[in-house]
Amino acid sequence: MPRPSTPLIAVDLIIELSDRPGRPIVLIERRNPPHGWALPGGFVDVGETLEQAAVREALEETGLQVKLKALLGCYSDPARDSRGHTISAVYVAEAKGQPQAGDDAGRISVIDPMIPPKLAFDHALILSDYRRYRETGMPAPLRR
Repeated sequence: MPRPSTPLIAVDLIIELSDRPGRPIVLIERRNPPHGWALPGGFVDVGETLEQAAVREALEETGLQVKLKALLGCYSDPARDSRGHTISAVYVAEAKGQPQAGDDAGRISVIDPMIPPKLAFDHALILSDYRRYRETGMPAPLRR
């Protein structure tokens, strides 16, 4: 039987800086298209778990060693990525220290998650879900 054609799998992270007042989060400015500010993340490599990919991507893009705290949700809208259908598992993580832009990140910004800039992909929706999570402890709602 031929192998099915399926969406790509990615991970994204909301990295809270636990050593700073108010637990600001880390954004990257994407070096590659589609450009713009985004959550750190990337594609899962063959042989990796989602969690391993999240920790690796955080280190590669921000230089931070993260501790994963929770799975916020899975985002699968076929239109969420202009490059093609991509499914992303989004984790809430924490780290300490000064983030440094690396790999696909051109620049780093540490922001108050309550006042985000314009974001790439569906990351504004993800941050909206994260703010709800921060207030209530509830994961992202199920969507159709």
